[in-house]
Amino acid sequence: MTAEADVIFEVMKTQIELNCPDCHSTSLKKNGKKSYGKQNYQCKDCKRQFIGDHALSYQGCHSTVESRIRLMLVRGCGIRDIAETTSVSIGKVLSTIQGWAYQLEPKHQYYQRLEVDEFWTYVGKKKRKVWLIYAYDRHTGEIVAYVWGKRDLKTAKKLRERLKRLKVSYESIAMDNWDSFITAFKADNKRIGKQHTVGIEGNNCRIRQRLRRAFRKTCGFSKKLDNHFKTFDMLFFYINDGHVHQHTF
Repeated sequence: MTAEADVIFEVMKTQIELNCPDCHSTSLKKNGKKSYGKQNYQCKDCKRQFIGDHALSYQGCHSTVESRIRLMLVRGCGIRDIAETTSVSIGKVLSTIQGWAYQLEPKHQYYQRLEVDEFWTYVGKKKRKVWLIYAYDRHTGEIVAYVWGKRDLKTAKKLRERLKRLKVSYESIAMDNWDSFITAFKADNKRIGKQHTVGIEGNNCRIRQRLRRAFRKTCGFSKKLDNHFKTFDMLFFYINDGHVHQHTF
C-alpha cells in the first residue's frame, strides 16, 4: 500500500464511543467474539453483554423505526409482516405496541348528534370475545369515547357514564334497536334504527380494514389483552389526529 493510500485509509476511519445499551456506562471490556466473528463486549457495571456495532447494524435501533411500525400497524399490517418489512425483531414490534400510551379526549364538549354501536373482537381465540362499544361523530369522523367489555347492559351503561365523566353533551344520540342501548340512554333524545347509524357503521368497516386483528377472517390476532387495547388505542389516535408518528404525554 502506498503512502497516499495510507493517508486516505486513516481519513476514512470513524471513531465510535461505545455505551452500555442498558445503563449507558462507558466502563466496558472486550468479552470474546461471537460465532459469526463480531466483537462482543461486557459492561463492567451491570454485566450486560452486547455487540459493539449493534446500534449501527440493527434496524430496531434507528430513530424512525418506531414511527414506521406504528404507521404499518394502523394500515393493516400484521406483527410478522412488519418485522419482516422493517428488518426488526418481533420483540421490537411488540415493545413498540407496549410502549404506546394514549388517553382519548374529546375535541369538543358539545356535539349535535352522536352515534353509538358495538364492535366485536376477540383475544387469543374466537370464543374469548371482547366487545368495543363506542360513540362516534359523523360530521368530524371523531371517535368521542369508548369502553371495553361484554355485550350487555352493564357495558352500555359504562359508555353513557364515560361520556358524562368527559363532560360531553349532545342534542341527540343515534343507535340501533339493541335493548341495552335503549335502556342505557333512556334519558336522552334518541334516534333508533339502522338508518340513523350509517356513519358509525361505515367507521366499523374502516376499523376492520385498517387493523389486522380486526379483520373478520384473519390469522392475525392479539394473544394478550393489553396489546389488544393498545393497538386499538393507536388506531383511534390515527383516526382522530391523522398520524401516529409522534405523541407527547
